[in-house]
Amino acid sequence: MERELTGKETEPWEIIYFKLYKSQIQVIEQAIESATLMLGTDKSRGYCLEMICADFLAGANLDCATPDVLLDSVARMFKFLPGQQQQTFLEQVDQKASA
Repeated sequence: MERELTGKETEPWEIIYFKLYKSQIQVIEQAIESATLMLGTDKSRGYCLEMICADFLAGANLDCATPDVLLDSVARMFKFLPGQQQQTFLEQVDQKASA
């Protein structure tokens, strides 16, 4: 919000470079494009990459001893669900917790 009002970045940022082989670029571009469609076209490519990584971490940590990473990933993704889907998700979680 502050960025929209002042035009200034409020969060520290850093440019990160990756060496990619030409054979990898298509897969990465498709993943970012898919994330953009899911998250909204107003999101930056960096943000989309962060969500792809969060999704990976959520899956990779299912059997791992670090449930905090999984919880953080799920919480970050939850906020992108439309309101009705958030409600449905919460109801399903509540049903499973009650069982």
